[in-house]
Amino acid sequence: MERVFSFIDLRAFAADALAQGAAGGSWLEGRVELPLAPGPVTLSALRLAPGRGEVPALAGDEFVLVLTGSLTLAAGGVAVTLGPDGSAVVPRGLPLSWLAPAGATALVMRSAEEGGAGADALVAIDNDAPLSPSGAPLAELLLTPTPACRNNTLYTSASGTYMAGIWDSTPYHRRAMRYRHFELMLLLEGSVTFVDGAGREATFAKGDIFLVEQGADCSWESREQVKKVFAIYRPA
Repeated sequence: MERVFSFIDLRAFAADALAQGAAGGSWLEGRVELPLAPGPVTLSALRLAPGRGEVPALAGDEFVLVLTGSLTLAAGGVAVTLGPDGSAVVPRGLPLSWLAPAGATALVMRSAEEGGAGADALVAIDNDAPLSPSGAPLAELLLTPTPACRNNTLYTSASGTYMAGIWDSTPYHRRAMRYRHFELMLLLEGSVTFVDGAGREATFAKGDIFLVEQGADCSWESREQVKKVFAIYRPA
């Protein structure tokens, strides 16, 4: 039976994956990978044992979103301490050091597509970053009036295919569209209901983390203001 690409609850994935106890507890060995179609994007649940460690130059850009614990990351002369729902991008090619005094868990979305880094140091994602007006969904997809959308893309890879930042929007309802990209989202405000190509429906609310897979056909309906952290891989 052909697989239907869809949305995935990442908190549920991480809880199930890390409950198996297979993760090794270091930056590279502490990962359990989400099954995705082969390509440059991987998404893993990460468990870090209490302590610290160092990693040589990373082979891809890594968006890191902390689930539990406190995690300090340092790369390119910039250090940031993240608590739950805090996130940062570690650009490719940079050595990374980490500190998790009591251990930590996180999600890591990596893009290993060839190309250069978009920054020469770690980039923290500020959930309160100022936002500027941005483009709205295509008019032919909208089932409600055009929403007012705002955005702040805080990291973009040199190729322009991988990016992370903050976005918000007034309510809107959009019919299903084909996602050319992978998009990880953490909802900071509001709620969103998706329906995929198989008719499966789910509503995600403030605090939920989920992934819409590349190739998914999904609608979107939000009935209140929505704000999210995003990490996107969109091929050129």
